Amino acid sequence: MASEIIRVGKKFIIQTPNKYFFIEPHYLLPFFQFLPSSIKFFILTQTKMSRLKRWNKDFAKQYIKEIRLMSFKELKTLFPNCNVYYEKFLGMNKSFTIHNFKL
Repeated sequence: MASEIIRVGKKFIIQTPNKYFFIEPHYLLPFFQFLPSSIKFFILTQTKMSRLKRWNKDFAKQYIKEIRLMSFKELKTLFPNCNVYYEKFLGMNKSFTIHNFKL
């Protein structure tokens, strides 16, 4: 997808959460991104820890499959010539926004 964005997009802005930020933004749980899929599935479908609800099993399975956070290094590998903006929270990088605008 990154190569297609670079090929087709004259100008683009892409934002992604930081894989190493302590809160996983899709589930609102600390360090959830580092758990194995089976434990994620259990937490989502058997508890109300994520967003104060028990998730539907099919929806949880698909969501776990789709969500993959990226590190800064991965992002720069995919978009090597782009500028980066760091969104911070409590001094930590919460997310990265990359763009190819000339500043």
